[in-house]
Amino acid sequence: MTPLETALAAIDAANAADPNLEDGQPASRLYGDRMSAELARLFPDASEPLQIAARGQHIERWVLKRTDFPEGREGYLNWRQSLARHHADRVADIMADAGYGEADIAATGRMLRKEGIKRDPEVQALEDVICFVFLKWYFAPFSDKQSPEKMERIVMKTARKMSKDGRARVLQEFDMPEPYAGAFAA
Repeated sequence: MTPLETALAAIDAANAADPNLEDGQPASRLYGDRMSAELARLFPDASEPLQIAARGQHIERWVLKRTDFPEGREGYLNWRQSLARHHADRVADIMADAGYGEADIAATGRMLRKEGIKRDPEVQALEDVICFVFLKWYFAPFSDKQSPEKMERIVMKTARKMSKDGRARVLQEFDMPEPYAGAFAA
């Protein structure tokens, strides 16, 4: 196996242990597959570090539970930062075991920690893929559980994180109802 195949297989094996199921599959494993598929579709020439970052975006996400962090925005942000560090650390170990060098490992870690969003093309590409996966598979079920006001805020934040090209592609590929469509037109 190539280093890329080895790394992806190790991420898949870790995510196969997710006790949370979605469509009869471990949720993190399914998410990783969806991320890889969207990355291949949106960025067919993605580098190996970006391919690994996409697949490892939610590696072992269930390990750090939201309920283990304080309520409120500060607790939520702390949880998200802790998850990003966990994902980056786990993927770094996997990449080292697969034979990747420090530069590729560091690049993947930056992507997983979202360091350089809007400035680093690969970090931005990963963020665009994350947003597409959310909109394609998770938006509708998630929106059913939220107030319209909260969903509008979430859509606005999602659009702000995306590149201009990503937002334009959302409008081409999704039938976004108003007021959501306006967030992607900006």
